Amino acid sequence: MPPKPTSDWVSNKTTIEACERSCADGTSVGETIESSRTMEYHVPVMLAESIEGLNLRPDGTYVDATFGGGGHSRAIMERLGDGGRLYAFDQDEDALPNAIDDARFTLLNENFKYLKSFLRLHGVRQIDGLLADLGVSSHQFDEGTRGFTFRTDGTLDLRMDRRQEYSAFDVVNTLPEENLKNILSLYGELPNAGAMAHAIVTARKKKDIETTFELRDAVQRHLPRQQENKFLAMLFQAVRIEVNGELEALKDLLKQASEILKPGGRLVVISYHSLEDRLVKNFMKTGNFEGELKKDFYGNPLVPFKVVSRKAVTPSADELERNNRSRSAKLRIAEKISQEKENID
Repeated sequence: MPPKPTSDWVSNKTTIEACERSCADGTSVGETIESSRTMEYHVPVMLAESIEGLNLRPDGTYVDATFGGGGHSRAIMERLGDGGRLYAFDQDEDALPNAIDDARFTLLNENFKYLKSFLRLHGVRQIDGLLADLGVSSHQFDEGTRGFTFRTDGTLDLRMDRRQEYSAFDVVNTLPEENLKNILSLYGELPNAGAMAHAIVTARKKKDIETTFELRDAVQRHLPRQQENKFLAMLFQAVRIEVNGELEALKDLLKQASEILKPGGRLVVISYHSLEDRLVKNFMKTGNFEGELKKDFYGNPLVPFKVVSRKAVTPSADELERNNRSRSAKLRIAEKISQEKENID
């Protein structure tokens, strides 16, 4: 079984150095190389905090809704006994080679918005816990060719699932200016969304905008000095959310999680921007995305969860030093309550 990820592995040590450390403790070279590859694909954020938040049972059934490099999944697997099961979801085919070779593990190459359907195909109707790390993986940022970053020139794609047809190229080159403005405003929270949308439409009249650098150049004059990277990040976030339907998928996941979690089961979610975090916070607190607390005839709150983390958990100073990409992460934890408990409270 793969060894537990440690802070040493999160650093930029070579695979050979990792082998020298791990193999001295009896870990096989194959296991060490597999875990090293996982860390190169994506460094799991707040690993210890999220695993603790799940309150794992050795014989429980769990879901990792965002498998990626498999760092969180491997930590979960280490704590499961022979009767435990872990089902992982990832719509990006690039994550498939990271699958864990263990009979207790199943990796599904699907969007987590289909959570209930695919679990039922495997005979699972209830689970003991679900973890979702909503961030874009380091692999997707670093690969460059798929357009997830404005720092390298790549195809204007931004699809998490390359089986779908709708891409960033379609968003940037075909949507009406008003629609584009709304996307940049709602999903990117850009204060100058109208000006950026107009600049994009003006540029695409001359020729299609096909690459990340061409999109960057189209809005260049609307990037405030010394805030260029911030505004570009907001722009690319907006287009990515639109392409992948991320917020609607998150809503689907949260609603389905509340339906299949057993009483006492834990929901652990790591978000990276205010749009995601607001949905997660409201849903955990009130059971809806508007944050409106609803009550029954007797005045009892109608909520599916007990909030475990009253405030969002954020990365430690040590983790921020090791992994700068974790800086915007917020982790929230909630526990499913039974209807009886709901009415008593």
